[in-house]
Amino acid sequence: MSSEIATSVRSNWAGNFTYSTQRLHLPRTVGEAQEIVRSAAHIRPLGSRHCFNAIADSRERQISLRNLNQIVNLDEKLRRVTVEAGIRYGDLCPFLHERGYALHNLASLPHINIVGACATATHGSGVTSGNLATAVAAIELIKADGELVALSRDGEDMGFGGAVVALGGLGVVTRFTLEIQPAFDMTQHVYLNLPPAALDDHLEEILSSGYSVSLFTDWQSDTVNQIWIKRKIAVDHTLPRLVPATVEAEPEFFGARLATRNMHPIPGHAAVNCTQQVGVPGPSYERLPHFRMEFTPSSGRELQSEYFVRREYSRDVIRVLRSFGDQLAPLLMISEIRTVDADDLWISPCYDRPSTGFHFTWKQDWSALKDLLPLIEEALEPYEAVPHWGKLFTMSARRIQSRYERLPDFRALLQEYDPDGKFRNPFLEEYIFGEVGAA
Repeated sequence: MSSEIATSVRSNWAGNFTYSTQRLHLPRTVGEAQEIVRSAAHIRPLGSRHCFNAIADSRERQISLRNLNQIVNLDEKLRRVTVEAGIRYGDLCPFLHERGYALHNLASLPHINIVGACATATHGSGVTSGNLATAVAAIELIKADGELVALSRDGEDMGFGGAVVALGGLGVVTRFTLEIQPAFDMTQHVYLNLPPAALDDHLEEILSSGYSVSLFTDWQSDTVNQIWIKRKIAVDHTLPRLVPATVEAEPEFFGARLATRNMHPIPGHAAVNCTQQVGVPGPSYERLPHFRMEFTPSSGRELQSEYFVRREYSRDVIRVLRSFGDQLAPLLMISEIRTVDADDLWISPCYDRPSTGFHFTWKQDWSALKDLLPLIEEALEPYEAVPHWGKLFTMSARRIQSRYERLPDFRALLQEYDPDGKFRNPFLEEYIFGEVGAA
């Protein structure tokens, strides 16, 4: 059976980007994937299609490992799980929870697969939680010559720091080994209308008030629309699980009032597809994401941007973005502020710096957005902002490259693993190698 399929139109999840090739390979075994890579002149890995730009694009071929989505091994002694790269977080986490384990954090959507999330440094929220790629202890990938190679954080693999967040440029990842921890339960409470003085005077305390905290605002006033606070609770998983009771919370939080029903981050949207709130306990994998696995994620057709700054610049950036209120109003659906801990992954936006991410969910109007983003990026220049690799930005390659001190090491690693540029595309040529317009 051929692994290649062709369709008339192939686009990303949001529908804003159409891929340049109709040749998509869907191998069912690692051996088949190796042969596909070995025989291709140019090919790009494709994750769960939740990127909004050309990062996964190819003019010739793409390869998706969505059929390679099994759990390979659970090592309870080392507290590690090995999985095939195409598995989704929403499928892995219930398996782990049933056996008493959990991942350290999750993104807002459980629908994304592990390979795409790790390749782009996708993240959740939490002052002490690194992005999802920081859970990776070992990685297996197919090099340009079709051979398998394994790298481990435990060994002497000097390139490991560049191999996990690699933007699909190193090879086709086939397996991950992830660090896990004992399962934990959580509650989620939402507070409404945080006064501006509280945000100005108590920002660090607010962002540290839970295991995972997200602030949602439309920047139309100095008030924060919603605060989502996700907290760990003690549950003995050796005992039979009882019907969860609601965990009470303070009726006010720095002047914001407690919501008494489930909320959606975007005003006017029904909360039916959001994870359970109002203090009902549940497994961490059912509380850390904002959206439930069994529903269509987020709001559907939208665009997204996100910029990361050092944690100490958070207040200054908030003040800058408040000044954009009128310009944001016609395009913005909602903005989210969340924290990410520092890591040691070479081209992670949080390399060696605890960071705050400023996320924007936009209406699908790229013609207007491409005029607005340069203004925002210029205003954030004093704070050394860097964009999320998989979202929309207009920042120059030169400016982005200047933010990554390990970029020369990453380039050298790509050259070592892929000397002929089999996995490169115009996105990598521009933003990693600086060869604007290269084929």
